[in-house]
Amino acid sequence: MQPVPLHSLSELERACLQEIAFYQLQKMNMISGISLSKAGPKRNKFIRRKLENSSKEKKECCPQAFGIPLSQVIANDWTHKQTQEAVKGSRRDCLEVEATVTEFRAQIQKKSPFSRDCVLGPGGEFADEPLSPIFLDNVSRSHRRGGVSVDSITDLDDNTSRLLEALQLSHPNELDLRRTLERNKTLSLNPIYRQVPRVVDRCCQHIEAYGLQTVGIFRVGSSKKRVQQLREEFDQGFDVFLDDSHCVHDVAALLKEFFRDMPDSLIPRELYSAFVSTAFMERMAQLSMLQLLVYLLPPCNSDTLYQLLQFLNKVAQHAQDSTGPERQEIPGNKMTASNLATIFGPNLLQREKLLERDHSAHAMEIKYSASIILVLQSLIENYEALFMVSPEVQHDILRRLFQTEPDVIDYLLRRKFNTTL
Repeated sequence: MQPVPLHSLSELERACLQEIAFYQLQKMNMISGISLSKAGPKRNKFIRRKLENSSKEKKECCPQAFGIPLSQVIANDWTHKQTQEAVKGSRRDCLEVEATVTEFRAQIQKKSPFSRDCVLGPGGEFADEPLSPIFLDNVSRSHRRGGVSVDSITDLDDNTSRLLEALQLSHPNELDLRRTLERNKTLSLNPIYRQVPRVVDRCCQHIEAYGLQTVGIFRVGSSKKRVQQLREEFDQGFDVFLDDSHCVHDVAALLKEFFRDMPDSLIPRELYSAFVSTAFMERMAQLSMLQLLVYLLPPCNSDTLYQLLQFLNKVAQHAQDSTGPERQEIPGNKMTASNLATIFGPNLLQREKLLERDHSAHAMEIKYSASIILVLQSLIENYEALFMVSPEVQHDILRRLFQTEPDVIDYLLRRKFNTTL
């Protein structure tokens, strides 16, 4: 086996990895106040159920993106995506039907060019000519589109490879296994589609395209009015496209606002102490511990954190002045990993809400601010390694699954083998 990205694991493997990371961290006394469910048949509900406890809250919220739980933002984006695809599909169907009818009429006119009135009935419909096989085939094809589950294909980034996997799951050898899994409502054997909010995606893409050389990005002030307008457009569910007409500083402020206003921080508060405690560890020990903590994150938190860290790493790479291909001087944005960690740290790593009269806790918060910066700086600089899964850990996952889900091992091994080819 080769090291693989965390997001390439199936949903079942990621859940198992969370359990493995939990027990390892528990042995090292790195986490407290979190426990696995041991109630009868529900024992295999992993730590993600604890960390995702906000996913069912505030379902009635009007905003679509800001100030609501991350899982709800993902759900809203998914609904928006499905609506957009349904509209596109309807338009495609209409165009196909229109083209087929036009072609059919042309065929009729070609067969009887001088007796068009005889071919058409009083209502403008064809009287006796049967529908052409082409038309019937197109109609039946449009009705057959529901045959393959959208969840197994378009949910995921790499549609081509996922389509192949969906076809593999339909192979006769897999049908019984698939029916069993669906009946038992177990976790998917395919990777989870990338769970990153649309607003985060759009902001990162815009800054990468137009703002990597912008001095003081995330520090320089923005227009509150324009930022508020963008926020309202995302909250109303509009399909917002950011281009060169949008100010980079406004988009940067919008991105910061999104993470600042999350009711639960991107890194769950239950894991705050564990993350902060790694600040002054020796480098290899710190990275090993941070990797286990990353494994522990719910998928939507993990995927969004990866996207953000990847983006911040790219911003930091353009911090220093450089020389272009024609020896022209290109100014750096001055935003090092440390500077970016100072800005984003307090929004991504937050303690449990403090009581107003707890002055000692507030003093402790100030003391921990330096640790937060160091931890996030390490996450930014080492994000690629932290979100990889070693062959040894993959073997641990398979061994654990062999004890609980032996029927799925064969499929998972074949999928890994096909992926490495």
